[in-house]
Amino acid sequence: MSASTHIAVVGLGYVGLPLAMALAEHYPTIGYDLNEKRIRALRQHQDHTQEVTAEQLKNSALELTNNCQDLVRANVYIMTVPTPVDSNHTPDLSPLLTASEAIGGLLKQGDVVIYESTVYPGATEGICADTLEQASGLKLNQDFYLGYSPERINPGDKVNTLQTIVKVVAGSTSETADFINGIYQKIIPAGTHIAPSIEVAEAAKAIENTQRDINIAFMNELSMMFHEMNIDVLDVIAAASTKWNFLPFKPGLVGGHCIGVDPYYLIHQSQQHGYFPQLITTARRLNENMSSYVSERILKLMALHSKHIVKSRILILGVTFKENCPDLRNTRVVEIKDQLERYHARVDICDPWADSTDLKQEYGIELTQNPRADSYDLVILAVAHDCFKEDAYTPQNFSREDGLVFDLKGLLPKNEVNARL
Repeated sequence: MSASTHIAVVGLGYVGLPLAMALAEHYPTIGYDLNEKRIRALRQHQDHTQEVTAEQLKNSALELTNNCQDLVRANVYIMTVPTPVDSNHTPDLSPLLTASEAIGGLLKQGDVVIYESTVYPGATEGICADTLEQASGLKLNQDFYLGYSPERINPGDKVNTLQTIVKVVAGSTSETADFINGIYQKIIPAGTHIAPSIEVAEAAKAIENTQRDINIAFMNELSMMFHEMNIDVLDVIAAASTKWNFLPFKPGLVGGHCIGVDPYYLIHQSQQHGYFPQLITTARRLNENMSSYVSERILKLMALHSKHIVKSRILILGVTFKENCPDLRNTRVVEIKDQLERYHARVDICDPWADSTDLKQEYGIELTQNPRADSYDLVILAVAHDCFKEDAYTPQNFSREDGLVFDLKGLLPKNEVNARL
């Protein structure tokens, strides 16, 4: 490990960009992304994730590049590339391993590679280390060193940010852990926590989002159960929340790159070791099926009010995976659109937060920028953007006089909607 630290952050998405910007205030830092369009936009002080401002980009010392060879000057590499699952919900580490192979070709004696991407326990010192060794011809803990510090970025959250969340760190040796801890302590006022091993840090990250997935699945099941009893689940949650130790999660669609993905990494590795988790798997299955459940509720609501689904005009307000955020990754709203269109409904989607180009490219959906007022048989409030409380975007503004409103998020007063999840 070198006395002078020169850092390269690999991947400049929701995680990598804020991290690279923070590090550039203390160390010479290069931000790398293979997407030339992304680098060009950042050089023009434009961040489509809206995690950093134009002013922050303008004033940053961060060096930006889409040329991997520019990273050879670094001696610390931080990997923040995506770790998705495939169509069978099996971990897909190909983006991470491709990046590892590229960085392995640049490694020098004493370099440190830190992974922030979510993986299953054992992946960093297993297949990631093997890839680095093969690409570099160097040996782990002899020629180069590994670290793991799981990202805890919450997209769109301006309160719980990189600097305000305690950072878990771990290293392949105790000296490496101390070195990495020193780097993160410079940029994390909230402090750090040194885990006893990389595997512990990997497991900690996996269970953070798995716990949320289970809690939301519980609320989704309560929503289904109480709906059959003609009891409003949100009223039940409000009442239960008066107890100090009740956790007031709410039912809803589970999307995004973390909660809907990370449990599969934990399930996969557990099964590899001979234990087949039941609670985690059941929770994941329940949340995966929520879009179908919502679609069924919508069909029943329309039938109850003698409205035909065929050729009906439906507007969905919101398509990003969470409120007040442009992130479209793994959004489940598009599944509801697809399911309703199978019944030949005409479905529009309006979302001031979503990027129309990204939505078209990722899902093949045209965004409806200016829906006509008083023209929809049904309006579905799918994402709790603050703007949907404003007069110009309220569901009632777009609904016909005899139209219906289904509130999936409990954003509106109960007396202003026909149904809510």
